Amino acid sequence: MTRPTCCPLAVNFCLAISLALLVFVAGCKVGPDYKRPEATTIPPAYTGATNVVATDAGATNGWKVAEPQAQISKGNWWEIFGDTELNELEIQASAANQQLKVAVARLAEARAQMDVTRAGLFPNVSLSGSFVRQRDSANAPSTITGNARGRSATFDDFYVPLSLGYELDVWGRVRRGVESARAQAQASADDLETIKLMIQAEVAVDYFTLRALDAQREVLNSSIQVFTKSLQLTRNLRAGGAVSDLDVAQSLTVLKTTEAQLPAVTLQRAQFEHAIALLVGQPASTFHVSEHALSAAPPLIPPGLPSALLERRPDISAAERRMASANASIGVAKAAFFPTVQLNGLAGFESLNTGTLFNWSSRLWAVGPSITLPIFEGGKLRAGLRFAKATYDEMVASYRQSVLTAFSEVEDNVAAQTLLANQYAAESDALVAARKQLEIVNNQYRDGLITYLEVATAESTVLNVEFSTTQLRGQQLVAAVTLVKALGGGWQETMKP
Repeated sequence: MTRPTCCPLAVNFCLAISLALLVFVAGCKVGPDYKRPEATTIPPAYTGATNVVATDAGATNGWKVAEPQAQISKGNWWEIFGDTELNELEIQASAANQQLKVAVARLAEARAQMDVTRAGLFPNVSLSGSFVRQRDSANAPSTITGNARGRSATFDDFYVPLSLGYELDVWGRVRRGVESARAQAQASADDLETIKLMIQAEVAVDYFTLRALDAQREVLNSSIQVFTKSLQLTRNLRAGGAVSDLDVAQSLTVLKTTEAQLPAVTLQRAQFEHAIALLVGQPASTFHVSEHALSAAPPLIPPGLPSALLERRPDISAAERRMASANASIGVAKAAFFPTVQLNGLAGFESLNTGTLFNWSSRLWAVGPSITLPIFEGGKLRAGLRFAKATYDEMVASYRQSVLTAFSEVEDNVAAQTLLANQYAAESDALVAARKQLEIVNNQYRDGLITYLEVATAESTVLNVEFSTTQLRGQQLVAAVTLVKALGGGWQETMKP
């Protein structure tokens, strides 16, 4: 009885149909396609600004789908303060800050990992070679009779194969993995921008705080000179019998109390100077910032900043990219439930000796697919899918929290611009009045109309008000810096949301 034979043409046709179906199915990807979720309710303008002109731009009655724009260049935003020394410190920090270099290295790691994942889209081809000298067992079964061979043999085996392996990405497992890795790399790039902005802002905050301390030191030194002259005058008056020892003691108390404040301010200045040294990557022991009082005025902040500027914040953009990565990971977890189709190929040479290894008769080849279907994993795959979905939910919540935090930070600092400006204006008026009061009581004291207690009180008032004024100026500049940071690195009125 003869065995039926298959027609070679039919076999080739079936193979062609099978390959076409595989190519068609390979275009599929399981898992959800990414769509940016809604972020949060977006107001038309920030309420913390004065004279806000409400517009419909950016307003919505629901959740706004964000379109992060962290890639927009922020420029050298610190130049709005017009301080050349600050500009130089910012340049040094950008070049030498070690924390920034860590972020750069992490970005390189993420991009390398993306390339590793993307390599799964291509075939793996490898060439190897081996030599084995072996002895067969005499009791090994014969492939012909099934009985023991009855004799052994010792021989060499030279083997040079070229192997090829390629996973048909039928369910999109590899492509989803590439999506996830690419989004993670983009998030790392945004993390780099976040750290860069944080360092730039911290340099400016520490610098302006240091300058405010310089102004306070200047106030103290000036007051010490005035109080020293006042003490000398009181002692002269005491020598002439015009005043009592009480006046001398009160004058000395005012002087020593003022002198006692100087070391504390000097210590604070040293601490902020050391903090700046760390930010610019220099040893604190050799780093020095020249001393001079505040000269920069707070920049003019345009009222009614559009809330769409928050989309420029790199931390929000990073959170959004991590959502995209987590969404793609769901597809990877779902694809694990389906069969893995692998195409395998092998070609090469094998011979008993090197002389005939590369002869045409020594050639060998093998080709064929392999399919692996998970049957029982002890709940591992379902747990992996639950983990991927939970991670995505976590990233969505983190993203929305980042947006709400950003709104809170901007509102705080926009309000601070107005309130600190009002407070500074009132404090400046109080300083003028306190100095006038001190001038009057000094004249009265010289004429013998009042005791030194009134003079001491007026001197303390002037000192306290001057201190408050310099502190407020520093706070205004710091609030301007933190507003810039909250906006994602400056603002541009012509920027399209």
